[in-house]
Amino acid sequence: MLSLTRTIPAVFVVLWATGFIGARYAMPWMEPFTFIAVRIVLSITLLMVLIPFFKAKRLSPMTAVHAAIAGALMHGVYLGGIFWAVRHGLPAGFAGLVVGLQPLLTALIAGAFAGENVDRRLWTGLIIGFTGVAIVISPKLGDVTGGVTPATIAAGLAAVVCMSLGTVWQKKFVANADLLTGTIWQYIGGLFIALPISFLFETREYVLTGELVFAMAWLVIVLSVSAVLLLMVLIRAGEVSRVASLFYLVPAVTALMAWLLFNETLNAVQLVGMAVTTLGVALATVQADRRKRDTR
Repeated sequence: MLSLTRTIPAVFVVLWATGFIGARYAMPWMEPFTFIAVRIVLSITLLMVLIPFFKAKRLSPMTAVHAAIAGALMHGVYLGGIFWAVRHGLPAGFAGLVVGLQPLLTALIAGAFAGENVDRRLWTGLIIGFTGVAIVISPKLGDVTGGVTPATIAAGLAAVVCMSLGTVWQKKFVANADLLTGTIWQYIGGLFIALPISFLFETREYVLTGELVFAMAWLVIVLSVSAVLLLMVLIRAGEVSRVASLFYLVPAVTALMAWLLFNETLNAVQLVGMAVTTLGVALATVQADRRKRDTR
């Protein structure tokens, strides 16, 4: 029987992939940074309710500041940038290719600033994984239209860079903090990004629909609480460059979900891409785990 620890990566990938499905339901009815701000407030409220049950510990002032910085990067800039770019016309396939750069960027940053050993096998796995992502989304790249502008591309790239920076920052400065309290401080940091942008550049108007309510509830409970806590567990337990390689699986899982829920196309080329992506993630993670066990 697989241990709980071994199942966490698979559960995380599936839950994280549902975020893109939830965004598809929500974006027509609410502006991106307004949506993110409301989502963060609801997430903080829910996590505060959980504190007594999990006996969460307080963070030192400096650790809280570091958690807020990581959250500003991961939940404020990353989510805001991707949501904004997609809302302003960046095709989902092109956005997926941009997001696919994240594991490579994380490996570079982790090697330079966190002192992680980015060996040849990891680089091979990362490159193969990115190739698989490109294959999975290649049938959709033909949908590229006027939404591909310097502004939307810049927003997507800034989002991916900040997600990588936030992941490394979390590992370097906040890895040993209480997971529940640390996540709350992350969201506080994200709110400091999303809320001012919402008030300065958005109308904050929305249309209350069943799709918006469902998307908000799902993204708060499943993504902002469950998936993010799992991500913090993974970052604490392993090297961030290897954890980041799991994000390669997200476009493939999202494509499967879109096929099931929205009747989107899923052809043989995409299935090949999924297999290539899985191979890349395996090279970047499984072999590393074996070497760790062999040295014990």
